[in-house]
Amino acid sequence: MSMAFKTLGRLMKHPTSRTAAVMDPNGKQVNIGYSDIKLNLTFEPDLRGDHGKYPAKLHASSTVSHLKATHGLIYLRGADIELYRDSDQPRTFRQDRYFFYLSGVDEPGCHILYDISRRVLTLYIPRDTVFSIVWNGPKLTREDAIRGYDVDDVRFADTVESDIETWISTHRHGPLFLLHRDDLMALAGETGVHVGSRKDSVVLQGAIDRARLRKSAHEIGLIRHANDITARAHRAVLQKIERLDNEAQIEAVFLEACISRGAKQQAYEVIAASGNHASTLHYIRNDAPLKPKQLVCLDAGCEWKCYASDVTRTFPTSGGWTDTSKAIYDIVQQMQSACIKRIRPGVRFLDLQRLAHGIAVEGLLQLGILHGGTKAEILAAKTSSAFFPHGLGHHLGLEVHDVFTPELLGRSSSTSSYAAFYALQDPTAIDEDEADATSSLNSDPDLQILDADMVVTVEPGIYFCKPLIQTFTQFPRHARYINTNVLEKYWAVGGVRIEDDVLVTARGYEVLSSAPKARNAFGWSC
Repeated sequence: MSMAFKTLGRLMKHPTSRTAAVMDPNGKQVNIGYSDIKLNLTFEPDLRGDHGKYPAKLHASSTVSHLKATHGLIYLRGADIELYRDSDQPRTFRQDRYFFYLSGVDEPGCHILYDISRRVLTLYIPRDTVFSIVWNGPKLTREDAIRGYDVDDVRFADTVESDIETWISTHRHGPLFLLHRDDLMALAGETGVHVGSRKDSVVLQGAIDRARLRKSAHEIGLIRHANDITARAHRAVLQKIERLDNEAQIEAVFLEACISRGAKQQAYEVIAASGNHASTLHYIRNDAPLKPKQLVCLDAGCEWKCYASDVTRTFPTSGGWTDTSKAIYDIVQQMQSACIKRIRPGVRFLDLQRLAHGIAVEGLLQLGILHGGTKAEILAAKTSSAFFPHGLGHHLGLEVHDVFTPELLGRSSSTSSYAAFYALQDPTAIDEDEADATSSLNSDPDLQILDADMVVTVEPGIYFCKPLIQTFTQFPRHARYINTNVLEKYWAVGGVRIEDDVLVTARGYEVLSSAPKARNAFGWSC
């Protein structure tokens, strides 16, 4: 390409030259002009780790079935490159997940239109320029897009506004479905595209969410591949843990194993929490020494083609277990195993969470950490939330906390996935509705039920977070059950969490994550 770039330099100095033909090092012709640019540069859509084209039209059809519309036009715009504030440096590009679901395109500056009655999906891509090629390389071409993506037509992004207006003027019926009210304003500046009262920005997100809830075979393949890489990264950490000195080294080993296999993005920030840091659910500083800590909680998962994995393993820093850490690990392992074994279509996810709390209470009673009451009494008081303060799991897909996670956990649709999963029980509350202001009464009961082709995480944990537990002990209804004397020898455990990604099948389940668990990794028998 050096010859081509030399020619570019000549063209910039002599703008009257309209085009020049050069050969790249592989003998391919590259036609470069200062204006009316034509570029025969190959852009290769990356198809590693999947099963062919991403099924965008299948996803569009599924979305329309939930819209219950026979006419209309769907418009979605993808994400674009953004700069940090007061800087010329770009943020890491992250494609809008709704756009990706209906396109499979992970490139900036793109748009799509889907004509519902004609079932035609059109992708709009940005035009290339000489200067963008010099700095960033060639963009996606129309020919490459048709070859690489499941779309009917490919046009340039600067025509999408006029195409929308043409559709509106030639179709008397059917709304223009938008994800957000201001999407067209962003497309056409302050004036906006002239569509009159035909805009509908209310129903599209819900329809796509319903479609995303159950994964297509292609999506399951992508999640499976993300889990395969994540499992290799967890194994790499376990193989080296006895030679590592700091949480940062754990993060580095994990990231190297992912990036070297083509997974450059993580589904969330790596959590490499040792000792009492593991009692912080989202500890991401990852800068503390490992000695003399007992355990490390490694919660980390890569993305593959925008699909997430989410896997947590807890293991000793030195390969050896203390009596206290092994006892807590065993309880959490029992919680997870019992819940996974019950996964199948028709199961209410909240019932699994209650099962996990029941096993936690039984185990903590046996250790003497809880005392002074029966299992039923402690569960009724919700004192177990002092040690297990988050949801049992969440949907997994294009987001690590994917669509309808609040409803899966029995909360309202107005609750964010993050808030739903990490909502803490109020230790002053007396009954269930007071303990959870967005209780199951406020959500769609059907969305609490597991069904085939859903992917969920199952991630119970027991934590010794001193500020949280001490808050619970300030209230008599909890203090009577928490044995603070026995607790003293467990503070150093920090926290134990075990998490796997589970596909709901027609007759049961399949665990997608294959990272070794600590008992396997260090010679225990599960």
